[in-house]
Amino acid sequence: MRRRLLATYLAVAVLVLALLEIPLAISYAHSERQDLAGKVERDAVALATLVEDALEQGTPVPKQVPRIAADYTTQTGGRVLVVDARGRAIVDSAPTGSRDFSSRAEIARALAGQISTGTRSSQSLGTDLLYVAVPAASSGVVHGAVRITYPTSSVDARIHRYWTVLAAIAAAVLAVAAATAAVLARWMVRPLDRLEQAADAIGAGDLTARATVEGPPEVRRLAETFNTMGAKVNTLVRSQDAFLADASHQLRTPLAALRLRLENLDRDVAAPGKPELDGALTEVERLSALVDGLLTLARADRASAAPHAIQLQAVVEERLAAWSALADERDVHLQHQLDAALAAFVTPGRIEQILDNLLANALDASRDGATITVSAQRADGWVELHVIDEGPGMNADERKRAFDRFWRARDGGDGFGLGLAIVERLLVADGGEIELREAASGGLDAVMRLRPAATKAGAPMPAEL
Repeated sequence: MRRRLLATYLAVAVLVLALLEIPLAISYAHSERQDLAGKVERDAVALATLVEDALEQGTPVPKQVPRIAADYTTQTGGRVLVVDARGRAIVDSAPTGSRDFSSRAEIARALAGQISTGTRSSQSLGTDLLYVAVPAASSGVVHGAVRITYPTSSVDARIHRYWTVLAAIAAAVLAVAAATAAVLARWMVRPLDRLEQAADAIGAGDLTARATVEGPPEVRRLAETFNTMGAKVNTLVRSQDAFLADASHQLRTPLAALRLRLENLDRDVAAPGKPELDGALTEVERLSALVDGLLTLARADRASAAPHAIQLQAVVEERLAAWSALADERDVHLQHQLDAALAAFVTPGRIEQILDNLLANALDASRDGATITVSAQRADGWVELHVIDEGPGMNADERKRAFDRFWRARDGGDGFGLGLAIVERLLVADGGEIELREAASGGLDAVMRLRPAATKAGAPMPAEL
């Protein structure tokens, strides 16, 4: 944004300078050329006055005229030409061999009684020439003409110097404008940068972050509004946290007390009532698990720490080791295939919770002698972590609905339909995603896509537990 503001300020400065200096430069050049033409015309008229009587009487021109013409050429580089009424040269300060100039347009117009002024390019001199031709007349009769040709190089040099000065002034003004624009842009953008940092901090979970109230009035009002919003969000989240803590305590405590009372009844209940008591204990356990799942789902969107790089192999090995006893009891084989250097950005503790949910589902779906495989590799800019079982699997519609809360597969099962919903929320909170695919064995392939961390590529390292 700072660069865009600087570019805007400089564009405005360039436009203003162009509107001011370009007309000024054009006007100065026109004025200089007009001034030169006026001076040359006055010189030509003065010479015409000196030769007028001689041309009228047909006598030689005064002796000082050729001397004046020669001095004029020496001092200014201009050429003085005096012709009679037929256009033949009488005085030429820079003769070229030709003496008949009647065919020259400016001479013809001067002999017709008109003053002729203009410029033309001289190939021999390699510059533009200003010419002025005036009639030498008396009593309305033209007796000859005087033409002065003057090189415009000197006036062009003055014009170019003037333009150079204007360009230098423009450069200095742009430098001052750039410095001023940088200060103004920093004054405007710095509070916006800090506002963005505060927004990023709140987005990362730091609800106490606030923007600095500074800068232009509009930005100050924006920062104040943002801080008010942040305070309200912080209050709401703290209220929710307090509610979750209260709910956790208020629900778990009576459930634990109820379970203890039911277990204490075990020695007092007669044999016919044992099944009812066992069923009541089972329902209490299910209710406790449901409460834990709902509380976990409610907390899934908020991280207690920022995501950072986690080595996946160590986490997978640790979770497979934790589940190995139950897997052995059910005669299910656990194995993994992971690159030791493969890492992903996740919040600490979340990948373990995700794996526990998926491994629990895979164990529940696996038959005796089946194998559960956990693997990972890079794919399409992600780190893909797979949990593959050899269970009955799901059809396409079931795989699509599996992440809905309280949805359970066609076989019913013992769960509440919260496990995969929790997994999805945890992954999305860390910028990942999950998909259920049909495995080659007919079971399910739970594919988790995680944000990759910088690692070195390596070959898969199969291991078994």
